[in-house]
Amino acid sequence: ILLGSWFVVISVMECRVLSIQSHVVRGYVGNKSATFPLQVLGFEVDSINSVQFSNHTGYAHWKGQVLTAEELNELYEGIKLNKVNHYDYILTGYSRDTSFLEMVVDIIKELKEANPSLVYVCDPVMGDHGAMYVPEYLLPVYRDKVVPLADILTPNQFEAELLTGRKITTEEDAVEVMDLLHKMGPKTVVLTSSDLPSKRGDQFLVALGSQTIVKPDGTNTSQKICIDIPKVDAVFVGTGDLFAALLLAWTHHHPKDLKAACEKTVSVMHHVIKRTITYAHELAGPGKRPSPAQLELRMVQSKADIENPAIVVEAKVLQKSSH
Repeated sequence: ILLGSWFVVISVMECRVLSIQSHVVRGYVGNKSATFPLQVLGFEVDSINSVQFSNHTGYAHWKGQVLTAEELNELYEGIKLNKVNHYDYILTGYSRDTSFLEMVVDIIKELKEANPSLVYVCDPVMGDHGAMYVPEYLLPVYRDKVVPLADILTPNQFEAELLTGRKITTEEDAVEVMDLLHKMGPKTVVLTSSDLPSKRGDQFLVALGSQTIVKPDGTNTSQKICIDIPKVDAVFVGTGDLFAALLLAWTHHHPKDLKAACEKTVSVMHHVIKRTITYAHELAGPGKRPSPAQLELRMVQSKADIENPAIVVEAKVLQKSSH
């Protein structure tokens, strides 16, 4: 574009995400947790709200509506009729209905046919600490239909064990489970939390990641990483949704460097959680446990950290191999 004597080069590289997750009027969970950080990091986000609740279900009271598979399809059909159903990424989180999940699978397949380079980021939310909090009949849907379509998968240890049928008691087990998950489809797998002991002590939680990259000559190169995450003595809601959204963004900026992507993802998480817990304790007062409302993530206040996080955690490379 010629403006006076100035030549301005405009480079448009728009990245569009379809995020199918829950929505709350008050607070941060699901799409409310994922959309803002993605927008701050330059992504266009189209949200389909799988539920619309007044607030998350950790409060004493909650009200709202649940989107059916037919209603999901109707929304998608509207996008398709207008020929604006081109996406670079799809992000999905919590679902507790088989027909809804299978409709999501159909939509992903269609969008991947339209754009073979589309990246599907899946958080297979099924349970934690040895207990499922979705119906058990969802497991085969995730294992046989959802995970094979995923490019990036973010299970916790329990979900990874459910999907592979293998227990994780050592770091070697975790590496084997991630390799099994790779064989099911995803090129990038991050175990967002585990029960493995940290070499740095009880104050840290261990997360692990694995990425397989196909080189131009057809050979594979893989990177396995381990990351110690500082523990915080509080229950937060929406952090898993935030993690998956941030991993989407930072793997986009570092497509062949899982270590850098995870360091930025976990560092943002650390800043957001630290800001949240400090604020919650101030509101609750000395010696009192903060309420769910006081523990809502301080997302907007963390905008600068989301955009340009100071790296406060470092990932350790477990192994790097080519074959």
